[in-house]
Amino acid sequence: MAVEGKYIYCITEGAKDEHFGPLGIGGRGDELYTITYREIGAVVSDSPVRRYPVSRENSLAHERAIEAVFKPHTVLPVRFCTIAEDEAKVRAILEREYAEFKGLLERMRGKVEVGVKAVFHETLIYQEILERDGEIRRRKEAIAKLPPQKAHWQLVEIGRMVEAALEAEKARVREEIVEALKGACCDFRLTNRLLGERMIMNAAFLADRDREAAFDREMDRLAERYGERVIFKYVGGFPPFNFVNLVIQV
Repeated sequence: MAVEGKYIYCITEGAKDEHFGPLGIGGRGDELYTITYREIGAVVSDSPVRRYPVSRENSLAHERAIEAVFKPHTVLPVRFCTIAEDEAKVRAILEREYAEFKGLLERMRGKVEVGVKAVFHETLIYQEILERDGEIRRRKEAIAKLPPQKAHWQLVEIGRMVEAALEAEKARVREEIVEALKGACCDFRLTNRLLGERMIMNAAFLADRDREAAFDREMDRLAERYGERVIFKYVGGFPPFNFVNLVIQV
């Protein structure tokens, strides 16, 4: 039988014990609750001391637990699969890291994470590259007159030229988008999770809760500025997953 421990989801403010529902990882319906030290707490659930696979189900359970706590509180997300032996061990961690956790909580107070993805419209961006780059256009016109067996390597070279032009345009537009949004946020992170060759950016922005409306207005201006050329996906109100991921030695 596996030894039972305390799975730690996040660090939060507050000196009173709270319960957040049966949201614990592992599908057993374990209750989420706080273990406190002074005016900070760790949100935990009972859990076997085990290595949880990084599956979609487990990752979602971890994140949803943090999101439930985040609705009324400031939170510091803790790295996936951090499990302490017992409540005494959790309190010892809070005491040991009190100054660091307290400082981070003050920095994250009143902040929300906003995710922004931007993707070029497939037809429009390749049309633009062809119209703007005379060398690519001339090569394409010349190849159109050749038999297929003679055009292969020229097509490969054109493909490389188009790819280089696309990357340059992505970098330029990405810089424009970040510059437009920087004034409405406190911090930002550009992730490397780009899905497909046309994705310009996959970014996280840290904004004040009371300035989300300003961020919304900047997003509206960007959508108007780029029109159909760039497709935006914009979601907000998340805990600061991309800005805090505490690694706790247990």
